[in-house]
Amino acid sequence: MKQRVKKRWEDHTITGIGRREARAAFYEDTSEKISLNGQWKFLYLEAPELSPEGFMNAGTDGWDEIDVPSVWQLRGYDAMHYTDVLYLFPIHPPYVPSQNPTGIYKKNVVLTKEWLANDTVLRFHGVDSAFDVWVNGEYVGYSKVSRLPSEFDITDYVSEGDNDITVRVYKWSDGTYLEDQDMWWLSGIYRDVELINEPKNAIMDCCVNGDLDASYRNGILSMELRTKKEECTGTWQLEKEGVRIAEGVFETKECHAHVKAFVENVQTWTAETPELYTVIVRVDGHEARVRTGFRKIEIKGRNFRVNNKVILLNGINHHDYNPKEGRVVSYEQMKSDVILMKKHNINAVRCSHYPANEYFYDLCDEYGLYVIDEADLECHGFEWVENYEWITDDPEWEASYVDRSVRMVKRDRNHPCIIMWSMGNESSFGCNFRSAAKAIRELDQTRLVHYEGDSEAEVTDVYSTMYTRLKGLQEIAEYKVKGEKPHVMCEYGHSMGNGPGGLKAYQDMYRRHSRLQGGFIWEWYDHGIYTEEEGHTYYKYGGNFEDFPTNGNFCIDGMLMPDRTPSPALLEYKQVISPIEVQKVEGKNNELILTNWYDFLSLSHLYIKWWISGNEETVEEGLINELSAAPGEEQRVIIPYTAFMPQANVDYYLNVSVCYKEATAFAEKGYEISRTQFALPEHMVVLERRPAGDKLTAEEAEGILLIRNGKICVTFHTVFGKMISVEIDGKAYLTDGPQMTVYRPTIDNDMYKKDDWMNKYFIQKSSEQLEWFSYELSDEKAVVTMQKYFGCLNQSWGYVATYEYTVYPCGQVKVHLDAKTVQNGKLEPAFLPRLGVVLRADKSLQNTMWHGRGAGENYEDTLTACPIGVYRSTVDDMGTNYVFPQENGHREAVRWFSVGDGKNSMLCTMEAPYGINLSNYTDEMIEKAQHPWQLEKSGDVTIHIDYRQSGVGSNSCGEEQLEEYKVKRQDFVMTFTLLAVQAGEEINAACKKYHDD
Repeated sequence: MKQRVKKRWEDHTITGIGRREARAAFYEDTSEKISLNGQWKFLYLEAPELSPEGFMNAGTDGWDEIDVPSVWQLRGYDAMHYTDVLYLFPIHPPYVPSQNPTGIYKKNVVLTKEWLANDTVLRFHGVDSAFDVWVNGEYVGYSKVSRLPSEFDITDYVSEGDNDITVRVYKWSDGTYLEDQDMWWLSGIYRDVELINEPKNAIMDCCVNGDLDASYRNGILSMELRTKKEECTGTWQLEKEGVRIAEGVFETKECHAHVKAFVENVQTWTAETPELYTVIVRVDGHEARVRTGFRKIEIKGRNFRVNNKVILLNGINHHDYNPKEGRVVSYEQMKSDVILMKKHNINAVRCSHYPANEYFYDLCDEYGLYVIDEADLECHGFEWVENYEWITDDPEWEASYVDRSVRMVKRDRNHPCIIMWSMGNESSFGCNFRSAAKAIRELDQTRLVHYEGDSEAEVTDVYSTMYTRLKGLQEIAEYKVKGEKPHVMCEYGHSMGNGPGGLKAYQDMYRRHSRLQGGFIWEWYDHGIYTEEEGHTYYKYGGNFEDFPTNGNFCIDGMLMPDRTPSPALLEYKQVISPIEVQKVEGKNNELILTNWYDFLSLSHLYIKWWISGNEETVEEGLINELSAAPGEEQRVIIPYTAFMPQANVDYYLNVSVCYKEATAFAEKGYEISRTQFALPEHMVVLERRPAGDKLTAEEAEGILLIRNGKICVTFHTVFGKMISVEIDGKAYLTDGPQMTVYRPTIDNDMYKKDDWMNKYFIQKSSEQLEWFSYELSDEKAVVTMQKYFGCLNQSWGYVATYEYTVYPCGQVKVHLDAKTVQNGKLEPAFLPRLGVVLRADKSLQNTMWHGRGAGENYEDTLTACPIGVYRSTVDDMGTNYVFPQENGHREAVRWFSVGDGKNSMLCTMEAPYGINLSNYTDEMIEKAQHPWQLEKSGDVTIHIDYRQSGVGSNSCGEEQLEEYKVKRQDFVMTFTLLAVQAGEEINAACKKYHDD
């Protein structure tokens, strides 16, 4: 019986052929390099066995061209496919499909005689998923692990003049079983390729560690050097900003040398103080530079510490991603990412779920971010066949697991930013992780070992969990579970669509409990694919390429939108994790308590800008420069504002902005890192008589009731029991009156409730049934009253809703809704999306103003970054353009709002602060659309006024809305008044209060 022939790309016992030993990535070195980025000849095949005979020697007539780096799926080859956990073939390790998309790349490079005087090294920084290399028709070697570099010494294969490099890349390999991360399946040479002109006696490796002594003030510099020559002499020196600090000579024996030096009074590296030194090593004519930082990472007691300080990680998970290029990311984009993180108070990043490009760590070293570096390892699909440990606990796969961790450590161990090595993600636990942990510690004992899948923290230094609910987190914090190791939440706050909410509750818990040392939001970037199609520009997600099975828009889960716009969630996170917390001293309106949440910095580099605002007026303002609180300490400050006379019916707020005194590497002078607001007691209520007007008349015919005079005309339907329209001074403002609603277009974080809400409780299928209707007319006003029953299709619960409309001759309409809940059965949803009314305004009313929270969208559990004020916008700009349309654009604590056409506005004043949504789309259209371009504008402006709307939570993959942010079935009362004003008079009109209110 014939046995299946094991192919090279199906042999998990092979970790590489002809590939050099992994080594540190130098910051700089003097070896000449030739970039091989650019156009390569390219032949796409459905399987490697279909390669033309002798392709490594043959010409390329008829071949295509492809740019390197790139992924071939975004160049028109193969198919785009997104899954979260599923493998795209039968699970039969180490075997992969016979139909195995393959790309053959060819590049010609001309080398000179001078070049050939040294050795030639071919370096690939990243190829997905495995590949073979030929040079001038001769086989050089084979490599895998998609997100790590591979080097081949091709000195014996090159010659003066033209040289042909051929690379055959396989989409599927045995390595694919270890690369089942939550992302698009993309293939090709997607990171840089280069030739290195390496001296005959090159510095092959230089492992540098900047440690601290027991005082945490003096540095201990140690270096492990490897050279090509077995015995040679070299020099080293330590510099900071061009100033030489220390220097010495070393001698290698059997290619190795060890250097150790004591450096007094070093400036230590932390994410807050990223002080870098440069080590310069010279051997013969070869010079290599390595940047290092002096810092110590250790477990002491129940915590991990940096430089003897217990730190809190305010982190983010980061994939390599670009909406036009897939996994191809440039240095400039990486730099932009890091700067944005720093600007949003993020101090840590987890490289999920593979090592990033080398320069990412350089940027984290330079700007200051703590890094969990993670091995390119995830085999999540095995969980779904209920054999999660299939290869994780199989000793035959040990070399594959260990290789991924070892190569990562050897490449990245010079970077001071890295504080933990993670062995991978979501691959269960077994013997191969025990071996990987052992191998990591043999290479580097200066950092911690992390892996969330080690649920008992057997071999890891930290106990790590993901998406732990607050109740479970409290138990961890109190040491009721899992021993005493420090805890890190490697993933939480799933940023899918509108959300996450409730982040402040997590941050408060981290800050209360010393065992909890922070966490990492999932994740940084929406993974939408940029698309121009049929006149539309938008971003595709799973399923949009006819890919099945797929996890759909589960890849749209970042705090940064595909066009690099910070989402409302990122602004919220920035405020929640701000390193300075501002609170008001109870009972004192001008005294504040500042809490310094930095781990190493005092507040001396910051200043406070404060001002007192009422509507759009600034009453007083000032600066406080004398901030001094040490890390973890509090400081009281007095805001020196003087007593002032409030204007009639105006609310006043103390606004406190914390800013940088000087420019930093990532932010300009005066950049705001947080803003806090406090309501002030100064308030003066002034009542006046409502303006008079001509007497109102009432006309009733064929189910229509008109209440009107020369100023206003309000139309009611006496059969259906609703206000149909409002015209003032002959202009149509309201085109459909208020009706109760409990529905909002579902958000991604509602995904586990959506089916029940829509198909069991039918919350989107509500209606109001008229029980009785009456009206009363007098000289001062007309009062129209109707009682209705509100309910949803086939439900026993509902509301008896009494609407009272008061029409005033001056042209105002007061709406009063008194809703009493009823339940005649037992079945009902655990909570409702919202309680409120929906009405519609004329589509010409596109300019908006409001007094409430802003400027961006906010919900009950995402309020932190949105102070109360007067804001101006348009109806369209009130919304948030999520890749997958859903409920958006809500504003909380609104006292009044207006919609206008530039000349006239309809003003709505509230008796109490409510929530609002203004949109040119109906809820039904938002629910139906799969992409923004599919949204069709309605003929009216949809206005939601919410007594309450539930928070957004994080339940696409995390904590549901907290109880206090859930809207329960309850009685409620709402009162608001509609009137017309000239544009520019909204604020003055909103400040008027009347005796009959």
